[in-house]
Amino acid sequence: MEDNIKRVVVKVGTNVLTNKDNRILGPVLRELVRQIAVLYERGIKVVLVSSGSAIAGKEILGNTQIEDSSIRRQVYSSVGQPRMMRHYYSIFHDYGMRCAQVLATKRDFDLGKYRENMINCYEGLLSEGITPIANEDDAVSLTMSMFTDNDELASLVAELIDADRLIILSDTDGLYTGHPDHKDSVKLHEVKTNQNVEKYVCASGKKEGEGRGGMASKLKIAKVTARKNIPTYIANGKRENVMVDIIDNKQIGTKFICA
Repeated sequence: MEDNIKRVVVKVGTNVLTNKDNRILGPVLRELVRQIAVLYERGIKVVLVSSGSAIAGKEILGNTQIEDSSIRRQVYSSVGQPRMMRHYYSIFHDYGMRCAQVLATKRDFDLGKYRENMINCYEGLLSEGITPIANEDDAVSLTMSMFTDNDELASLVAELIDADRLIILSDTDGLYTGHPDHKDSVKLHEVKTNQNVEKYVCASGKKEGEGRGGMASKLKIAKVTARKNIPTYIANGKRENVMVDIIDNKQIGTKFICA
């Protein structure tokens, strides 16, 4: 582990948190929190950007009669967000830790009083040893103030708190030269921001509630963040000890660095 790592932002996607039946996986949440506890004992503070609220809400409500997809997402997220936080609160408590919910819209990162207020919130929580759990405030976000996805939110938070690393956890082991399941595909261990690797990205079709981000989004955000001198990783969130191994400089996932 590098001694200069003090703050890490970890983004966990919906596909990491759910199984093939789109149900929230408790053991995955517990493993994430366990690793945050390990890093905390090493003096590393983590901000967790967690998806999953829409799926958590849909798991309770099932199909609704709301025809408008935006309103439907608001309802799913509004119901699912406290459910996700209940899961997290309970698990953090088991590890003797505290967590807090921080919901934001894109406007909150604009220069001025909104951004200052957001900085004060994060700095206050981190100073008390509380792990912030961030998500988009889907219930009130307007189209013009929505993040592209939580990958973008994680990047903005990483810049906001001057993070030393951004770790984007997906359901794949990193960026490949083709489809991850293809026998000729090779995983890229390190990518510089000036490398043209976009050609390797395959379009992904996602169903409602499964999250807005795909590999194309992750690649774009990883490069944007790396250009801010924040080394960024795309790795498999269902891999045991993935966060700790990355901090320990093991060759996990794909690392993005500034050229």
